[in-house]
Amino acid sequence: MIQVYTGNGKGKTTASLGLALRASGAGLKVFIGQFLKGRAYSELSALKKIKNIRIEQFGNNHFIRQKPSPKDKESAAKGLERISEVILGGSYEMVIMDEVNVAIAFGLLRAEDVIKIIRNTPARIELVLTGRYAKPGILKIADLISEIKDKKHYFQSGIKARRGIEF
Repeated sequence: MIQVYTGNGKGKTTASLGLALRASGAGLKVFIGQFLKGRAYSELSALKKIKNIRIEQFGNNHFIRQKPSPKDKESAAKGLERISEVILGGSYEMVIMDEVNVAIAFGLLRAEDVIKIIRNTPARIELVLTGRYAKPGILKIADLISEIKDKKHYFQSGIKARRGIEF
């Protein structure tokens, strides 16, 4: 099955991590590839303690605010190659491509390349894609789409990102 968590609201990565936790509890092996992320997010230290979840980051230690650098594109390309290896390797029952939709929207990856990986994913693997700006081609082949909407967010009242909640 192909699952997509998208939309402008908070909680797409969080939803996928909850799914990973559930799968892990059922004895499934989970691989999480985080695109755009290269910093020490709090989930890294928690997930490293769970033996059947592996997490790798395919980003650099900064936010992309303007035009992506060649290094940003290189990191994303290496990440996509790693995801393909993981899927074809057959060792994992769930693969999460965290923030892959944003990587496509920012021009780090091509939607066609991600769609090719989706189409080549064996049916026994649960494939999860997160991030706002999911492309129509990805949505078309998904089995489940959850759109997380932004109705109200405390950032709008000046509250900054908090450790353990946003990172």
